[in-house]
Amino acid sequence: MARARSRYAPDRGLTGRMVTTMFLIGLLYVVFVGVLLAALRGSWPIILIITGGLFIAQFWFSDRIAAYGMGAREVTPEQAPELHGTIDRICALADMPKPKVAIAESDVPNAFATGRSEKTALVCATTGLLRRLEPEELEGVLAHEMSHVAHRDVAVMTIASFLGVLAGIITRIALWGGFARSRPGNDPAGILLLLIPLISAVVYAISFLLTRLLSRYRELSADRAAALLTGRPSALASALTKVSGQMARIPTEDLRKAEPYNAFYFMPAFSAKESLGRLLSSHPTLEQRLDQLSRISTDLSR
Repeated sequence: MARARSRYAPDRGLTGRMVTTMFLIGLLYVVFVGVLLAALRGSWPIILIITGGLFIAQFWFSDRIAAYGMGAREVTPEQAPELHGTIDRICALADMPKPKVAIAESDVPNAFATGRSEKTALVCATTGLLRRLEPEELEGVLAHEMSHVAHRDVAVMTIASFLGVLAGIITRIALWGGFARSRPGNDPAGILLLLIPLISAVVYAISFLLTRLLSRYRELSADRAAALLTGRPSALASALTKVSGQMARIPTEDLRKAEPYNAFYFMPAFSAKESLGRLLSSHPTLEQRLDQLSRISTDLSR
């Protein structure tokens, strides 16, 4: 899944999980559309047009929408020389083309990457992150984000999340509009219509869990790849610890605004403490990430 000439360490575990997730999501998508076609036989052209249109919109525009929603503003080397210099060094280390570079005006210390491919990639750091991190810590964070671009997991997450979005829309339409009101209860099509909200909810839940499982692994993979590329896992560990500690000082209102984009961020706005919350979290725990970096540091020192 990663470019052949990238020097980021390949991750077969990530590749296998992305392929498995895409397969299962695709299977769910086929079942879901099949149920819609069976229940709304006379409306199949509309269904195909709507689902196809939503998929295209999700794939082509979701990264731009997310970047806009997070306040990313593209900057030139003259406007942000230190940020561009760090990205240039990482690109030279990884032998990758340079992505677009952006800054988000936010005191929440974070960074993210978006884009369907290396050609459309954008890497963004918040002003809060730039103000708080030392140069080597910032390099570790940005190398983490660049690994998402190299491994193409940003594009996979974009596609994988589409079915959940579609199922959520269908569920809301069904609950608000009442699909089956005009159908008699003993009509098989009417029964299918009654089942659409339930099936949509199940599809949404399964796709949500699949993307969360992939998201947690890809964050560990990005930490590992960044540590191996830069050769300084301690700098990334320091950045993780510092950003996590600073999150507690950010006003709750600002964190709430950032929370919808947690799956994109280097560090989630809120970290789940309970076991159920961890299951639904988009990121592994801080302890898991630091433990992995500690093992990598030990291995590199041998």
